[in-house]
Amino acid sequence: MSDLRQLKAARRKSGGIRHHVAPKARPERLYQVLLAPQISEKATFVAEKRNQVIFRVASDATKPEIKAAVELLFKVEVESVQVSNVKSKAKHFRQRPGVRKGWKKAFVGLKAGQELNFVEGGNA
Repeated sequence: MSDLRQLKAARRKSGGIRHHVAPKARPERLYQVLLAPQISEKATFVAEKRNQVIFRVASDATKPEIKAAVELLFKVEVESVQVSNVKSKAKHFRQRPGVRKGWKKAFVGLKAGQELNFVEGGNA
């Protein structure tokens, strides 16, 4: 129990836990983050139900970078970003074993009243 008290006292003296703040991404990096919109049955369902858009993004992209890129390119306000890594698949190419590359998918939640329309090339 005294170890816990000592730990709390040390945190109070040092100013608490420090959180890492990511630096601002440069605009040229933001143009490389979003690769393509993911158009599928699930993507349209999510867009209607939860006001989210699904993008295929660079494998080293972070959530703040994805948010900044969508806001910069489409001039909309982003509420949330969830990221999912899609695993690679083992496939056969002409009877030879091979592997399809894995990729990263981002579910971008838009604020109420915001909308993206890819057919018209921007926000609707």
